[in-house]
Amino acid sequence: MLEARGIVKRYPGVTALGGVDFSVGPGEVVALLGENGAGKSTMIKTLGGLQQPDEGEIVVDGKPVRIANAAEATKLGIGVIHQELNNLDNLDVAGNVFLGREPRRFGLIDRREMERRTREYLKPLGLEVDPGAPLRELSIAQQQLVEIAKALSLNAKYLIMDEPTSSLTAGETAKLLDVVADLRAKGVGIVYVSHRLDEVKVCADRAVVFRDGKNAGALSKEELTTENMVRLMVGRDVAREVARAYEAREPRLVVRSLRTKRFPQHEISFEVGRGEIVGVAGLVGAGRTEVAQSIFGVHSRVAGTVVIDGEEIPSGSPKAAIKHGLYLAPEDRRHEGVLTTMTVRENITMPAMERYSALGLIQRPKENAVANDMRERLRIKAPTVESVVSGLSGGNQQKVVLAKWLSLAPRVLIFDEPTRGIDIGARAEIYALMRGLAEAGTAILMISSDMEEVLGLSDRVVVMREGRLTGVLTRDKATEETVMHLAVAS
Repeated sequence: MLEARGIVKRYPGVTALGGVDFSVGPGEVVALLGENGAGKSTMIKTLGGLQQPDEGEIVVDGKPVRIANAAEATKLGIGVIHQELNNLDNLDVAGNVFLGREPRRFGLIDRREMERRTREYLKPLGLEVDPGAPLRELSIAQQQLVEIAKALSLNAKYLIMDEPTSSLTAGETAKLLDVVADLRAKGVGIVYVSHRLDEVKVCADRAVVFRDGKNAGALSKEELTTENMVRLMVGRDVAREVARAYEAREPRLVVRSLRTKRFPQHEISFEVGRGEIVGVAGLVGAGRTEVAQSIFGVHSRVAGTVVIDGEEIPSGSPKAAIKHGLYLAPEDRRHEGVLTTMTVRENITMPAMERYSALGLIQRPKENAVANDMRERLRIKAPTVESVVSGLSGGNQQKVVLAKWLSLAPRVLIFDEPTRGIDIGARAEIYALMRGLAEAGTAILMISSDMEEVLGLSDRVVVMREGRLTGVLTRDKATEETVMHLAVAS
């Protein structure tokens, strides 16, 4: 068994873990559940050797151990797939999978063997990429699969998976769950952390729930219902989404003949009306993120126009997009959405400092008022708005990204995987915020790999495949079957 007994971990101003217990045995899948900030990531870092507990002990196969670092965890048979990717984008795929453990022949790295074994670990995940391809050329979802392959290559006795499917579509998720079942059959103990509760019901043998850094309860396989899990996680019932009534209005965002650098041979055209939520669906590698980045100006457009309320937005200029009220909440929050070394307040107010300045001086009370308001509205779990973002959980960092743009009353808001790594309670709150923005007239373009999210929120669904727009579905025509058909059809 891998056991954590009475683990306490304190940070300045907050107790992340307050004496929690957790265990997983060979050939067992244990789901670790809880809201963002409940202590899950702290427990994972403790088991993975990234931090030391202030109190309590870790026991591996009956022996108390001190896991000083990640290398020690690996020696003890503990592998970790972290929610925030630890890949090196300056290396190729095979180099990332076998980093520090490269197979050698006559003292030299055996590239042929390394690439052969990399293909073996990628195959069951359904990722068909060249092991020699630079990692930076892969999408976030593909990089996540590489991270999973790296963990599988460790042949760990205990494998901790923190939000492994957060960027994966239904097809990729199904393949990963097959891998989980295969590992369990081989005797590997798996800690499975996910906010996608349907996955938990499929793969977990039991669940342990944390709330506010403490054990909130445990559920057996028979007790793993959505209602039971949610009740233990948030301490209350969470209302399910109800479809809103929407009437078509004049276009607010118009994209015409857009060609991106990744798929320059294909043109994309669509519109998002004032107060409309348009979902963008497709498989990994469909080009959805590239379209969002081209609209916002992260990358220059090869061709095409982007128009907001009749005004054309220059290509390749996020500054111009922001000036016109067009904002992007990116998928990769850690590298593109927040500055982790700065505070919650600084991240929220930084895009529009002129709003909080007078005569060249920052009006701190006004700045604090906006930051505190957004912190309360989005229930960002931080002791104060002066807390450094790097100390927040991944889900709360995502909330800071959203707070930054929501505070500016956007005309058009692009969400790229808006609830990646977000717990079910906060997810409902973000959905309500999105609906509120739409009702106030904001045009919302939402990219999501969560089919339930796309179908539940979208007034229309745009489907992409390999850089092409393959269909646009109204709410009454959008079903899982019709969307998937358009996503995979030639």
